[in-house]
Amino acid sequence: MDFSHPHFAEPQWLWLTLAAPLLLAALQGYSARARRRQLARMAAPEFLAALTRSHSPARYLLKNVLLLLAVAGVGLALARPQWGEQTEISHLYGQDTLFILDCSRSMLASDLAPSRLQRAKLALRDYVQHRGRGRVGLVACAGQAFLQCPLTYDYAAFQDALAAVDDQAIPVPGTDLGRALDEASRALAKSRPPRLCVLLTDGEDLERGGIRAAQTLAKQGLIVFTIGVGTAAGAEIQFTNEHGQRETLRDRHGEVVRSRLDEATLRAIAQATGGAYFPLGPLGEGLARVQLALADLQAGPASAPARKLGVDRFHWPVAGVLALLILESLIGTRRRLRDINA
Repeated sequence: MDFSHPHFAEPQWLWLTLAAPLLLAALQGYSARARRRQLARMAAPEFLAALTRSHSPARYLLKNVLLLLAVAGVGLALARPQWGEQTEISHLYGQDTLFILDCSRSMLASDLAPSRLQRAKLALRDYVQHRGRGRVGLVACAGQAFLQCPLTYDYAAFQDALAAVDDQAIPVPGTDLGRALDEASRALAKSRPPRLCVLLTDGEDLERGGIRAAQTLAKQGLIVFTIGVGTAAGAEIQFTNEHGQRETLRDRHGEVVRSRLDEATLRAIAQATGGAYFPLGPLGEGLARVQLALADLQAGPASAPARKLGVDRFHWPVAGVLALLILESLIGTRRRLRDINA
């Protein structure tokens, strides 16, 4: 075992190692004095020795000492003792990536089966599942934007957050890509460059703020890859109304709404930030092309940063605490019979 570089990762808990046993010792002392006073009131001094003859002060003291040591061990465990070192290397594709998923009503169009939204979710799920490195996060957007999943290495948590996104996830209707990009930029604020964002949408930016936001955020180092979800021919939008019936979306004049992929807007957003535009495609191949493009932006394994991390050893004081508590429970406070009769 490597015993080099011993230290505590959370030294602020070390006060508990001293303070808690002292407080417990004070309480034990007060309890013992109160018990003696109570016994003195119950029996005359000449009978008190006979009443407490079977009690072993040494055993009682030993139990208290073991309990005090166990409490001190809890403080040591919370302080996270570490010794030895392990190396953490950030490999290729280890960069933080924030995904923006458009879940507005236009994403219910079925020009990509079974719908644009479902096809984008399936492609994103497969992409993250096989990506294997780096933190990922998710912003859901419609008329507003919401950080559905903060940046995390927990891919299962990301997949759960992704599965929960539907056309009801954002209560405000419409599509505001500018607000979505702002939310993504805030989520990436503490990430090391390049700050990468992948936007999956049909490009129908009803608030017309996406390109302007991209131009502003590009100055802050944000790089946006846009993924076009849909087709130029477009499709009608089918949704389920409040009565559980399927309905076709119509405008205020009663005309059927046909949603089409706006590639021009998506290309402009990507170009403004130094990213690239790719159509999603029927099999999600657009995201695979994003992964290839990221290889040109990220450092390879030879130049990737490495960190020396201490190895947690908190399980040792935890094991000691358990052993002390078990031992304390096995020790009684009564003398052995032959000691009493001696």
